[in-house]
Amino acid sequence: MPRFTPIRLVAACALALVLVLSLAAVAVAKVPADLRVIGGGGKVLAEGTLKTGTVSVPTSPKATCFGKGTAGSGKAATIKGATALGLLGQAAKSTSALRPLLLTDAFDFGLGICGVGGYNATSKLSWYLKVNHENPELGGDAVKLKAGDEVLWALEPYPYPDELSLTAPGGATAGVPFEVRVFSYSDKGKRKPAVGVTVTGGQAPTDASGRTNVVLSATTTLAATHGTDIPSNRVAVCVGTCPLEG
Repeated sequence: MPRFTPIRLVAACALALVLVLSLAAVAVAKVPADLRVIGGGGKVLAEGTLKTGTVSVPTSPKATCFGKGTAGSGKAATIKGATALGLLGQAAKSTSALRPLLLTDAFDFGLGICGVGGYNATSKLSWYLKVNHENPELGGDAVKLKAGDEVLWALEPYPYPDELSLTAPGGATAGVPFEVRVFSYSDKGKRKPAVGVTVTGGQAPTDASGRTNVVLSATTTLAATHGTDIPSNRVAVCVGTCPLEG
């Protein structure tokens, strides 16, 4: 039987240590993703980029939106890996507007979401999830995220409305028109130009190609709205002297 010499033994130990450290690094790796949370009436509760991975979230006896006997136990639940619900739970730890986060662990298939920031699901409203503008048709704790994914949680009635998405430049000159464009995304993620949409500072509703011109006199955060559609992402447009990025 072959025997390790001391040098080979040291090398083997070093390799084992590298493997252990590599596995540990994978285990704690965080995934950066964009999160947008819209409460009732189009209220923006949170919007931004953060990193998420395995996270512990509280469940709540007040999470009763699924009916009698479905309230949360009140115990902490662990959501493994980077997921859409884990991202929301991670954000709620540092964003007061997302609290209380009312989750239930009454189901075998995963966690259910009843409330975010005081906006609660009812018989007519539920927390709608989209990832990269498409309904994944899975529970939030089962939706695995990749770096750069865009996650939307919105309290909406069924059938779910379209989601608006706004593109605009980061900077502009005071009093000089510039163009923005708005698209809408269906439940299945199908994109089309959004017509007749109102944009902050817009000179007119969007045309058949989803375009309109905007005029600003000062730095402004733009958003697009249209009827019952889910409001767009917000885009800050700097007017005048803009801070350096970095």
